[in-house]
Amino acid sequence: MSYSDTFAYWRYRLVPDHMLGELLSKRWIDNAIPLLVLIFVVSLFGSLIPDFFGSANVTNLSRQWGEFGLIVLGLMIVMVAGGIDLSVGSTFALGNIVALTLLNVAELPMPVVVAATLAVGATVGLVNGVLVGFLRLRAFLTTLVTLIIVRAIVDMLLLKYSVRIAAAFPDSDAWYYLGEGFLLGIPFSAFAAGVVAIVAHLVLSRSRMGWHVLATGGSRRSAHNVGIPVRRVICSTYVISGMLAALAGVLFASRLGGAGADTGIGLEIAALTGAVLGGNSLGGGRGSAAKALIGSISVMIIVNSLLRLGVTSGANSLLLGILLLAAVAIDVRWLKNLNKVLSKVYVSPAFAALPKAPGTDPSSPYAINDKLGGVELIGLGEIDGPEDVILDADDNIYAGNRTGDIIRFFAPDYTRHEVYAHVGGRPLGMAFAKDGSLLVCIGGMGLYRVTQERDIEKLTDETNRSWVSIIDDSRLRLADDLDIAPDGRVFFSEATVRYEMHEWPVDGLESRGNGRIVCYDPSSRTTRTVLKNLKFPNGICMTHDGESFLFAETWACTVSRYWFAGAKKGTVETILPELPGYPDNINRASDGTFWLALVGIRTPSLDLALKMPGFRRRMARRIAPDEWLYPNINTGCVVRFTETGEVLDVMWDRAGDNHPMITSMREHKGHLYIGGILNNRIGKLKLDGADESWTGPESYWGKP
Repeated sequence: MSYSDTFAYWRYRLVPDHMLGELLSKRWIDNAIPLLVLIFVVSLFGSLIPDFFGSANVTNLSRQWGEFGLIVLGLMIVMVAGGIDLSVGSTFALGNIVALTLLNVAELPMPVVVAATLAVGATVGLVNGVLVGFLRLRAFLTTLVTLIIVRAIVDMLLLKYSVRIAAAFPDSDAWYYLGEGFLLGIPFSAFAAGVVAIVAHLVLSRSRMGWHVLATGGSRRSAHNVGIPVRRVICSTYVISGMLAALAGVLFASRLGGAGADTGIGLEIAALTGAVLGGNSLGGGRGSAAKALIGSISVMIIVNSLLRLGVTSGANSLLLGILLLAAVAIDVRWLKNLNKVLSKVYVSPAFAALPKAPGTDPSSPYAINDKLGGVELIGLGEIDGPEDVILDADDNIYAGNRTGDIIRFFAPDYTRHEVYAHVGGRPLGMAFAKDGSLLVCIGGMGLYRVTQERDIEKLTDETNRSWVSIIDDSRLRLADDLDIAPDGRVFFSEATVRYEMHEWPVDGLESRGNGRIVCYDPSSRTTRTVLKNLKFPNGICMTHDGESFLFAETWACTVSRYWFAGAKKGTVETILPELPGYPDNINRASDGTFWLALVGIRTPSLDLALKMPGFRRRMARRIAPDEWLYPNINTGCVVRFTETGEVLDVMWDRAGDNHPMITSMREHKGHLYIGGILNNRIGKLKLDGADESWTGPESYWGKP
């Protein structure tokens, strides 16, 4: 290896370029700027105000934030659904005066007062919801009019009841507890806001209702087209916002016990600033309770601290206006620029020098021939992309297709076929279990089982998460092949943890080692990763010793052996280190050897580019994906080899007519059955001298 190659090797091995893209792809990255703003605000005012972190000041801020946070949470829910509610300040004032009137004038019990006040807030929200959701009026103008009307109602109530409210002293410890009490050492209002935030988070992220709200905010037309009751969803968000604003008014009334003409004035601007400053999008479809909490805390600290520093209320409003303008600008530009930056930095090629490719001249064990020229074609034009093929004890062929079906071709002539099972995703590698059920890797879904009664069962769609992984690598993105150990454990390969199935060429461009091999244990129903950092592992086959299996790494152009039991447990040995092409599925042969599919042949240009990560990065950034350098996947080959790595035979389709691309092959009763993920047929080739009674299921499980 030259000095430049050595430098490139260690530079890309030691510097984790891919982590930046993985960080930017996380949903919580939206909270980065709001969180930095919060840290700055706390640091700034903590240094300017004496005893800022004292218990008295923290308690006072917590009580005020509890009330303000409820309003911001309600407004956030409306914004996520694509709306806006400018009436929250007036609704807050209405909740305050209604609660005090019902308690001090009507002398109703505290629970009735709270329930009635929440009902009043819900009514205001319902009016907004009907006008905006069902009558489809503009949210901004509608809630602005509601603000004016509700404010007028508050003024009328003040004129009529303010004196009687001021003269009353309710004798209710429960009432004063709402504004002054503690729960688990936390001011009650702050505790209530925290509980509402947790509920809001769970609803938005874990419930059907929350998904409906997010979908409505993302695109109302699309949400309507998929059957979501958009108008009802929008209406419900305004009802929730009105209730939370009224609840905040109740807590405010309990804490201060009075009402004034200025109560709630300008609060809608502060709440909107808090919601947007936290990272909730004005455009809808993007927001969370965490963002609302961060923004509301920042605004509350700013407003309270400026008052303590003697800054006038006019300057307060000016600063909030500036913050709102800045937050809106960041919201508009952040998402656009984030996606632009992410598209440039997420794809992160690594240095990947392949060993010299063996030749295909007549003296090479991989010499070109035309042994696949006489392949008989099965199901021509009747199946689309049979990535893997497998046969049962009755000689029927099973193969997956692109539309999410497993197709069964009936023996003996294979002219008749049926949909054996509709699995929904892309069926890839398959294997028969001892009980006759068919196990299948489904791209994007995980490991599944189709019983003999054709019931479809999920075995696993996740594994243990890596402690140092930024992305959530517990989810199975591209499980592609499997085999079953004698004890029933299922070992299967996952090609990449960074990309989905349709993005497999991008993983090849990276050649970073994003793949792994995973084990599912049916006895304990647990899944764990056994090998990591593999370059597109794709192909697993149990050896005959019952203690190890062979696996192929497509982008590394190698086949290796892993011992999962016995004296060599946990060790890996490369047995085919220099292949002329990209290996795929591996399966047993009748004579104790193994079959290997080469999905394509290496090219000098791509081999050279693999040692030039910078070139591949520029290629990914500057030109369209359909113009990238790709592996040659139009010339397939079948290799027969021993478990020690000796190549015994190769089969080519020189003309490229029958099987230009090969991803799998199965030997069965003297014939070789061939599949290809881009083919529209299954191949059948007579094997000279092969055992015509040998079948794969008997090789694994013996005769039934």
